[in-house]
Amino acid sequence: MPSYVKQGMVPPKRHITFKKDNGELYREELFSTHGFSNIYSNKYHHNMPTKALAVSPYSLSHGEDWQDSLVQNYKLDTKKADCGGNFFSSRNKIFFNNDVAMYTACVSEESTEFYRNAYADEVIFVHEGQGTLLSEYGALAVKKWDYLVIPRGTTYQLKFDDYSNVRLFVIESSSMVEVPKHFRNEYGQMLESAPYCERDFRTPELQEAIVEKGDFPLICKFGDKYQLTSLEWHPFDLVGWDGCVYPWAFNIQEYAPKVGQIHLPPSDHLVFTAHNFVICNFVPRPYDFHPESIPAPYYHSNIDSDEVLYYVDGDFMSRTGIEAGYMTLHQKGVPHGPQPGRTEASIGKTETYEYAVMVDTFAPLKLTEHVKHCMSNDYNRSWIES
Repeated sequence: MPSYVKQGMVPPKRHITFKKDNGELYREELFSTHGFSNIYSNKYHHNMPTKALAVSPYSLSHGEDWQDSLVQNYKLDTKKADCGGNFFSSRNKIFFNNDVAMYTACVSEESTEFYRNAYADEVIFVHEGQGTLLSEYGALAVKKWDYLVIPRGTTYQLKFDDYSNVRLFVIESSSMVEVPKHFRNEYGQMLESAPYCERDFRTPELQEAIVEKGDFPLICKFGDKYQLTSLEWHPFDLVGWDGCVYPWAFNIQEYAPKVGQIHLPPSDHLVFTAHNFVICNFVPRPYDFHPESIPAPYYHSNIDSDEVLYYVDGDFMSRTGIEAGYMTLHQKGVPHGPQPGRTEASIGKTETYEYAVMVDTFAPLKLTEHVKHCMSNDYNRSWIES
């Protein structure tokens, strides 16, 4: 995880009096994980964060389950599911299980509402667009191809400079999203052998506290259920905070891939871990350098995982007919690999230019109706040679 950060004004010790100039207390909020036994942050508000004027239902749906979907290989054009909306209402759920849910989104409008995912960490991959992530912790500049890692319970807004072309790939995790433990030493510092380091992480910069009384709408997500909470005070009223829990950004272009003499397995392209699934990415890299190497991946059966690929940019060496914004799902128990001719075509190539985000799950994924409407009907037969 990113390291300890301290910003703004905080008292010399936790849980002691911390007074404003007028003698009133700042309100301390402990933002903790795993009860009180894991990483946490302490936030210092001008006002009690508990002050809510009202709570009411809020209706929002991201896609119905596809009950009779077949276990097979899928390719889909996610743009066919585009519905527009703001950074949370535009999300279309594509695949899910009890550990993870994956959404794509075409964001077409700004939101004045605040948003909080109460039950899940979010990893938002910004495929297209740039802007700012605003939260209690401050402002974080957002660039194209950023991973935004947002801990559950964070109150935030995601604003873009231009809404004519904003695309997101969103991963919801029921467990904490972490930097892999084998990338870190026993003290938590990134190892020399890791594919990125602390310098590559970007953290929020605390802004001047907004101390405004009114009626501020907060949309809270609890699993698949939403509620509207009307806050009495603007939520971005922090005078200071410190700790290890906060939103942060990492750009896929900062990832330093491994290169081998022969083809390396996808697990060597790991980025983040969580309970029962991992996130990997593929980036431009030199190809394998054994004189008889086959750069294209071998045919394989994921007998204990489902594999999802979200295609970002470039020429995908194992298959033609793939465009940016496409997704593939290769389910456990069904072999997959390069389409006919692509293995032979890869021999002798020295490098590849491709960007893709991969999610491997260790429990079967369920599909939504969006898959039915976005899928290529002949993909499962695309290994048949004509």
